[in-house]
Amino acid sequence: MATTAPGARSQPAPSLHLHEEGEHNSASPNLLAALTDEEYAQVCAVSSVQHFTANSTVFLQGDAHEGIFIILAGQVRTYYTGPSGREITLAYWSPGNFVGGPEMFGGGVHMWSGQAIRPTQVLHVRGRELRQLMDRLPRLAVALVEALVHKGKCYSALIHMLGTRSAAERLAQLLLLMANLDGRRVPEGIAISRTLSQEDLAKMVGSTRQWVTTTLERFREQGMVDVSPSRILIRDEEALRRFAG
Repeated sequence: MATTAPGARSQPAPSLHLHEEGEHNSASPNLLAALTDEEYAQVCAVSSVQHFTANSTVFLQGDAHEGIFIILAGQVRTYYTGPSGREITLAYWSPGNFVGGPEMFGGGVHMWSGQAIRPTQVLHVRGRELRQLMDRLPRLAVALVEALVHKGKCYSALIHMLGTRSAAERLAQLLLLMANLDGRRVPEGIAISRTLSQEDLAKMVGSTRQWVTTTLERFREQGMVDVSPSRILIRDEEALRRFAG
């Protein structure tokens, strides 16, 4: 039987992806949380635990699809690479979520890639075994449907943001979402630890690192943010929110 990470069946932390504030909860249903111990053991018995170091590839766009990966610990970035080689980040997924969709039962190829952002542990469930589990375990089947609904909303929200907001508005919105997830109130405003580089921010809003650098400087000149190597400080939250629309 596979040995999984402690806390793998707890409520997942919210994932980071572009969406309107208040549009929907960023936390996806935990695929494993609703299972009984016996059902959980059945899942583990036909799955394998895989470990990935920071920045390593979990699955690659265009590779043969063989099943899904349930995140037990760490974080996985999913991203699409265009013909020119340019990347756009779809989301940063937290434990409790699965990656490797939308196909679940194997066959075909991966439509995008997954990258471990930090040391990450996943439960790999192959497509054939997953189909058999869903026949036997209705709670798992319902959890997978709920997770697919959540992902559909996430990617729909991303399309809406890319199609209706300017890149600068998307960057402002992203900073507000990051503040909601892990910002902390300080006397000067809201401090966000620098877990994402300017290159990472650019891949989330569909722009370039140079453009992000210039736009953050413009935000600084307008008194909305300060940027240092260790943190981003939102000085004027309301002004940034108005700018984001």
